[in-house]
Amino acid sequence: MIDRRNFLTAAAGVLTASYGSTGRPPNIVFILGDDLGYGDLGCYGQEKILTPNLDRLAGEGLRFTQCYAGGPVCAPSRSVLMSGLHGGHAPIRANAGTQPLSAEDTTVAEVLKKSGYTTAGFGKWGLGDARSSGIPGRHGFDEFFGYLHQVHAHSYYPDFLWDNTERYEMPKGAYSADVIFERSLEFVRKNRAKPFFLYQCGTLPHARFEPPDTKPYQDRPWTQGQKAYASMVTRLDAQVGRLRALLRELSLDADTLLFFTSDNGAHSGEDKGFEFFRSNGTLRGEKGQLFEGGLRVPMIACWKGHIRAGTNSDVPWSFCDVLPTLAQAAGAKIPEGLDGLSMMSALLGGKLPQRRFLYWENNAWIAKTKQLDEVRLGQAVRLGDWKAIRKQPGTQLELYHLARDPGETTDVASAHPEVIGQIEGYLRTARSTPRPHNLGDMQYLR
Repeated sequence: MIDRRNFLTAAAGVLTASYGSTGRPPNIVFILGDDLGYGDLGCYGQEKILTPNLDRLAGEGLRFTQCYAGGPVCAPSRSVLMSGLHGGHAPIRANAGTQPLSAEDTTVAEVLKKSGYTTAGFGKWGLGDARSSGIPGRHGFDEFFGYLHQVHAHSYYPDFLWDNTERYEMPKGAYSADVIFERSLEFVRKNRAKPFFLYQCGTLPHARFEPPDTKPYQDRPWTQGQKAYASMVTRLDAQVGRLRALLRELSLDADTLLFFTSDNGAHSGEDKGFEFFRSNGTLRGEKGQLFEGGLRVPMIACWKGHIRAGTNSDVPWSFCDVLPTLAQAAGAKIPEGLDGLSMMSALLGGKLPQRRFLYWENNAWIAKTKQLDEVRLGQAVRLGDWKAIRKQPGTQLELYHLARDPGETTDVASAHPEVIGQIEGYLRTARSTPRPHNLGDMQYLR
């Protein structure tokens, strides 16, 4: 059952407030872009791609400037998001094809469902293919519609999608991003009278860059790839605008805590205009790398009447913090043993949570051997303003001071042996051995 006590007073230490007009915990909407870069939104410095709805969301909410994905690629990042465990402990450590969540893995949806929420996911799951232990319905989701396997999600014109455990045959010529989004709106309408958790994990603007049109950029003097990528980002922005309009129409905007972010940084490639758009802003690196460009993502939170509008925060946090944050927002019990911390106090203007380290890793997967390549394991640690990266075992740590050098241009490890010593000590116990991977092949079930 839902805890209807005013938990926010104790949680934030600053706010005494009701839950809103309904007197119940907030609906929670978590929107996850796919391969959207830190610099792809106007409110994060983008000058060419139009994102008016997300810019408005930032103006009406809180914009974080140092939020991090769970990892530099899709499946590990989503595994961290769902589990509340950082990349050294999360169930899935690599883009490993058919590796699913196990029955004992707890997700944020399970935590919220136990507290009385109706839960749904729409988009790309990536944590278990059909008929596996990792399907959303076995991990707290009452409803799921979209792609289960990440390779299946590479096409916006698939033959089918998954509607819970059943195949949904796609109408010829239907654009999957639009079909999936409409189901999200349907879910909100259907569940307006009770607390719901909507995990909107669509595929925009992940490659392939195949939008149904290139509006509103069709007349720009750009390459076709640049027009396609920009239109996909703007399409995602329009979806956010439509969802927020529906929440207002149903008088749910004051009763809904909404987040927007991306699963990792943007990847390079002139076919999509990576340099042209400066998709990762001034950050070094890209998707698949442990530099800031692969890990730092936009994060906007909005909750009318609770989160102060038009504010910014430079507090560092990561996807491992999402589960405890949403659990506290819902008045649910936060599971023990998580790596993440609740960020509710940061959202509501209270005392910031205290932590020493943030951790990420990048497990290479070699298709030829179908094994995690531990020899090439990359690791990254943040300690205050310090960021250390070890590109593979046995190599020296690189060290950057992010406050002075956010672009990670100058390795200062030799000048700060005491910082290196602290981080080396942490790394000795930062991770557990990954569970065995029965990878099979990268083909999704049909």
